[in-house]
Amino acid sequence: MPFTNTNIEGLLLYEPRVFEDTRGCFFEAYNQAAFAEAGISYHFIQDNQSHSSYGVIRGLHYQLNPHAQCKLVRVLEGSILDVAVDVRKQSPTYGRVFTVELSSANKKQLLVPHGFAHGFSVLSAGATVLYKCDAFYHRESEGGILYNDPDLAINWHIPEAEQIISEKDRLLPAFKDALNNF
Repeated sequence: MPFTNTNIEGLLLYEPRVFEDTRGCFFEAYNQAAFAEAGISYHFIQDNQSHSSYGVIRGLHYQLNPHAQCKLVRVLEGSILDVAVDVRKQSPTYGRVFTVELSSANKKQLLVPHGFAHGFSVLSAGATVLYKCDAFYHRESEGGILYNDPDLAINWHIPEAEQIISEKDRLLPAFKDALNNF
């Protein structure tokens, strides 16, 4: 089975079967039937893509209900540290952080369900990230958590002097103060 449970319920790693030979490789990055067979029934309706240079930290972002988004995150070029934080108030893992390196080399993907804040840092010279979403972007539903919240203690694997963070992300609230309706 290409899906691996993490230590947080609902948060899954997807590792597609890769066929390699002297020409290169081939794999199915997404197959709706394979996901359905594993009991995963999200209907993806929007793809988002970003390219960032080394040291960029994006996040931690989410959309509030009823516009919450599930994301299937993968890296087309380079390497990132992908980060998900459980913001589901009734979850036994509320506030738990999960990190995994996703790269074009390892071809792993992270399925980030509703009720998680998501972000990543770029570990390589540059990285192109693609993620599928099951809901459209809705500006009025934006939520987020400060990337360096001491209560979460996320190690982004980027020295502080080399971190590149948007002004918007620098102004996000702490985890305990973030707007959350999950």
